[in-house]
Amino acid sequence: MTEILSDSEADERLSADWTRSGKVISREVELASFPQAIEVVDRVAVLAEAADHHPDIDIRWRTLTFRLSTHSAGGLTEKDFSLASEIDEVLSSL
Repeated sequence: MTEILSDSEADERLSADWTRSGKVISREVELASFPQAIEVVDRVAVLAEAADHHPDIDIRWRTLTFRLSTHSAGGLTEKDFSLASEIDEVLSSL
């Protein structure tokens, strides 16, 4: 089983674009258009499938909210921060 990070470990791994609320990290981003938002979701879906770790994604027109938590472990793990970093890379490449 994947090891759950302590609150301090999770806070140390948190980048400036992500926030933590208990056992969940999240990032909200506004894209230039709805098609661009869907493109980002498609790219993140490929990464999530490869990692076998799937974020909750809320799509509101051109605003996306990503939420990550390792539900099977009951909290935040390295998997969450690894996928968050990959999501950041997708967003940086736009």
